[in-house]
Amino acid sequence: MNSATILILFVFAYFIGLLVIAYLTSRNADNQSFFIGNKKSKWWLVAFGMIGTSLSGVTFISVPGTVGKMTAGEYPFGGFEYYMMVIGFFLGYFIVAAVLLPLYYRMNLTSIYTYLGRRFNLEAHKIGSLFFIISRSIGATARLYLVVNVLQIFLLQALGVPFWVTAGVILLMVLLYTFEGGVKTIVITDTLQTSFMILSLVACIIFIISNLNLSYGEAYTILADKDYTHLINTDINSKTFFLKTVLGGMFITIAMTGLDQEMMQKNISVDNLKNSKKNMLTFAGTLLIVNLAFLFLGGLLYLFAMENGAVYSQVVDVVNGKQNITNVFGFPDAASGNITNIMGDDLFPALSLQGYFPLFIAVIFIIGLISALFPSADGALTAVTSSYCVDLLNMNEDQTKTEKQKKRLRMKIHLIFTVVFFALIMIFKAIDDKSIVYLIMEVAGYTYGPLLGLFAFGILTRFQITKKYSIIAVTLLAPVVTYLINYLVTQNTDYRIGVELIMINGLLTFIGLWLIRNRGTHLRVVE
Repeated sequence: MNSATILILFVFAYFIGLLVIAYLTSRNADNQSFFIGNKKSKWWLVAFGMIGTSLSGVTFISVPGTVGKMTAGEYPFGGFEYYMMVIGFFLGYFIVAAVLLPLYYRMNLTSIYTYLGRRFNLEAHKIGSLFFIISRSIGATARLYLVVNVLQIFLLQALGVPFWVTAGVILLMVLLYTFEGGVKTIVITDTLQTSFMILSLVACIIFIISNLNLSYGEAYTILADKDYTHLINTDINSKTFFLKTVLGGMFITIAMTGLDQEMMQKNISVDNLKNSKKNMLTFAGTLLIVNLAFLFLGGLLYLFAMENGAVYSQVVDVVNGKQNITNVFGFPDAASGNITNIMGDDLFPALSLQGYFPLFIAVIFIIGLISALFPSADGALTAVTSSYCVDLLNMNEDQTKTEKQKKRLRMKIHLIFTVVFFALIMIFKAIDDKSIVYLIMEVAGYTYGPLLGLFAFGILTRFQITKKYSIIAVTLLAPVVTYLINYLVTQNTDYRIGVELIMINGLLTFIGLWLIRNRGTHLRVVE
């Protein structure tokens, strides 16, 4: 039995375990179990499981790869610069716990976008939910694509399995174990998957340190000497200038966690506000440690590769009269001397699955990779289904259907979104971006910005907006103007807009809402 077959068997054994958990947790499940776990989730389980949801395959594969630089002077991150965004994430979680969680619990929400309907009107409720569904579908499938692509390139392609089959089987697995239980199931499965992901992280660090015959202090010193550990980028024109990275990370957390039904769905499944805050702050602190460990692993992966013959090279391209210098990192071909680039997202899987690591580490990597895949996909699929049912179909208030009919409809929608996810994964395959972590942040800037502006206007002002279609017009126009600003700045200046894109988009939405407000109209009571 070859190593590829062994790894595939581990993947299926892992999935069977998830199905068993799904069966045990979904017995007697109803729509409220699916949507918010009957508000019986334990805060510490949610906190631990949310680590896996937040990290996903992007952190597991992309973050270690960011320690290197692909394009001189511009490519996002390099060294430990990504950690400045993590600090921004940390600050954002405190704002979510202090401002948004109390609001959601006070209003006893199943969907957080119900707030927009009560604060403004039905139009705001629907458009907020729609932006979430678009945002989470794109973000989740980008993360899912990353892991599916790794499995395809490094494991299944050699066996003749087409990419679309790999993607379809993975999504079918996710569909099967979330079909009945929803949040009630994924609170448990995410906890299991986070455990395996962290186990894989620790095991890979220990193996590389041992293989290189270094202590942890010696390894860090070598990384520092090679400039792999630098934190702060002081170039104000760069996409990763430290101040805008911290601020961008903070607002990304507020939007992608605090205004995201998937993440909040798990938080509001906890029995009370106090425990939900414990969950959020425990989760925030843990992420500081885990992300630092992934960056340290990234540096070790580059050291390990160089110790085994990998080298840096540069490729110079001229596009529209502009010279682009791209760093290439990989193992030279013995015959031709050409380098297959494994920098970025390909670094960790290439070393793990192409014979540079022993089989037991490859198995641990695969388990960690699958554990990183499922929490992102299962929660997103459940959340977009919940938001569509509760926000767009108003299922909780519908008195014309029996609970059995509602459940059947919810399952049908769950299946439809699985097909949508599949289509989006195939689109990402066509795009084939080599560093998905930054692509996700950029997309989030366009899709979560209107949500950020809507909630900020609702919480920080006392004005109402009643003119028909005005909210829809503003929230659709803001991302378009943001894109134009980004394009013009990139084309005409040396400045590069990075993760602050979401702040620009949110601010434009806020300004637009301010301009169409009903002057002198006071806020109605929101309870």
